Amino acid sequence: MLSYTNQPNAARRMMRFTLDWLNRLKGVDVFFFFVVMLLKQLWFNRLIHVPNMDMNGYDTVVAIGTLALVTFWTFWLPTRGRIIALIVLDILLSFIMYADLIYYRYFQDFISVPVLLQANQVDSLGESIGTLMHAKDFLLAIDWLLVIPFAVYVIWKGRSDLRRDSYGYGYSSSPRKSSVWRKITIRVAVSAAIFAIGMTMSIGNVNEAKKTWALGLFDGNWWNVSLYNVTGIVGFHGYDIYRYAKLHWVDSEQASAEETAEALAFTETRGDNRQALESDPTFGEYKGSNVILVQMEAFQNFMIGKSIGGQEITPNLNKLVKESAYFSQFYHQTAQGRTSDADFLSNCSLQPLMSGSVFIQYPNHQYNCMTGTLKENGYTTAAFHAYEGGFWNRNTMYANMGYDTFYSKKNYTIDEPVGWSLGDTSFFRQSADIIAKQQEPFYSFLITLSSHYPFTMPEADQTLDVGELDGTLMGDYLQSIHYVDASIGSFIDDLKAKGLWNNTIVAFYGDHDNSIRDWSLFEKFLGQPLNDLQREMILKQVPFIVHLPDGKYAGTHTNVGGQLDVTPTLLHLLGISTADKTLLGQPLITSQPQSKLVVQRNGAFTDGTVYYMPSGDAVAENGKCWNIAANAPTDVQSCLGSVDDARAELSMSDQIVQHDLIASFRAAAVEASADGGEATAVSTSGAGK
Repeated sequence: MLSYTNQPNAARRMMRFTLDWLNRLKGVDVFFFFVVMLLKQLWFNRLIHVPNMDMNGYDTVVAIGTLALVTFWTFWLPTRGRIIALIVLDILLSFIMYADLIYYRYFQDFISVPVLLQANQVDSLGESIGTLMHAKDFLLAIDWLLVIPFAVYVIWKGRSDLRRDSYGYGYSSSPRKSSVWRKITIRVAVSAAIFAIGMTMSIGNVNEAKKTWALGLFDGNWWNVSLYNVTGIVGFHGYDIYRYAKLHWVDSEQASAEETAEALAFTETRGDNRQALESDPTFGEYKGSNVILVQMEAFQNFMIGKSIGGQEITPNLNKLVKESAYFSQFYHQTAQGRTSDADFLSNCSLQPLMSGSVFIQYPNHQYNCMTGTLKENGYTTAAFHAYEGGFWNRNTMYANMGYDTFYSKKNYTIDEPVGWSLGDTSFFRQSADIIAKQQEPFYSFLITLSSHYPFTMPEADQTLDVGELDGTLMGDYLQSIHYVDASIGSFIDDLKAKGLWNNTIVAFYGDHDNSIRDWSLFEKFLGQPLNDLQREMILKQVPFIVHLPDGKYAGTHTNVGGQLDVTPTLLHLLGISTADKTLLGQPLITSQPQSKLVVQRNGAFTDGTVYYMPSGDAVAENGKCWNIAANAPTDVQSCLGSVDDARAELSMSDQIVQHDLIASFRAAAVEASADGGEATAVSTSGAGK
């Protein structure tokens, strides 16, 4: 008689019964996998809650199709192998969705291959990630409570139990050869049928969408969220892998002669516009001045001039605004690269990538950044940021941009720890000491850090009475901004004491939004409900303040601008021509304001009078057009005339960055010079030295 300990316990008996049942009902395990993963995708779609992008019949069909393409090969396996494979796929896809969810809450985008290549950035987010997690998210993995123990059982005990019950799918002790081949044939046939169905339901429907309502989306690649609306989350990642492989391995990053000529013509037009402004009296008005440019972390424009509890939040910047050229309709244009995108936009005047960061993906390509141009004109150049030099690959990128020196965290004494690193007050003080010793003229670029999400300030530095916002992200944000403002005030005083204020152009701009997505907090602070346009203005507008040595052009400038315009504006004031540089922006300080279009990476844009918001389906006519002055929607036709211009800017910038076209322009210029100025495939204009 067998002892009790040799008998299967209840849990094992249940798992053995389940395995036996799945073995008898061929393919029912795949059916359950489809149902569970479809439910997870529906829940994922609900959690990210992209407006106008609820899953419908089309999305469900595409989702089923992509799951078929993911699972068709599992039918080649015997029962036990197929079950293990499906469980692994369940865990993998669930993890991907959860990672996408967390990433989306912070960046409003999905993880792509370029993002994975810069995954070391995520390690430094630390506390930020914790604040993005919600309890309801774990429904994406609730089935793991059952499938993981079942997987362990199938791996360790499943083989013997299947053999014992003589129901093995290929496990019988003496299978006939004909039976084996019949089973193999059935498996191949079933997997081929599922593959064909999957191709029709996914690729077939996506191709139809590309010809109709998603026309041009896969060519422009301007927003991953729009791609997700066509492909679903599983399909998006499949396409993203294909896109990356095609760009980096298949196409070898070489642009055709036609594409190169098209990009050159586009940038030449921008250069001609800037050259025409060289006759303006503002050109060269501050020739030879030093330049200090400060990029302020998560500093948004709606902070300027605001008070809470009777106390000004930004008293120092409020004072500076009155003494400087302050642009009230200035926009950040960043994408997934966030702080690095703002740096690239403002110093190199090219659009960021749709996925990932230029600093990570193309740090060795050639650019016409302000740093290099100033260096060529006799300036000493230095970057200052009290964080790890390898973060966003700055060590490599800054050397390529032309900085003589990069002062990173290792160069600072961490005597005032705040948030991620050194507090901005000490950062500015230590940086000013270094700046004062630089050979003039100099260009110093500083990046603040203390107002980084999630805005954790020491209690001693929480000097605002934020009232009912105390203990909320918005309350913490206000405290951090107030601290940074005080740090800037001390920095300005220090520059004056060191004799630098009156011979230096000192400019400040915000890098991106503050990542707070609870609009009730904004409405509570501002004391009013916010419509879609007002929310967009809050998210996208950052301050741009340019203080000139003599205080000229002080006041509020309402002409629209963006981070692309920072470099052209400063070089214009210094009298350094950018006519032959591959830059997309234009000067903002001129005797007569110039009309322009500020383009966002997702295809949104504004000319200062209307604001266009693209729809998730990428159909231009389905976007929203707002009259800014009226703060109300207007006929979308008022915006459609600029949609192609916006897309062209994004496309041309991508061509320049990804295919290293500035290097091609320079090579063509050298060839033209060697030929004595004879016509060549690419003219010297726009080549940039």
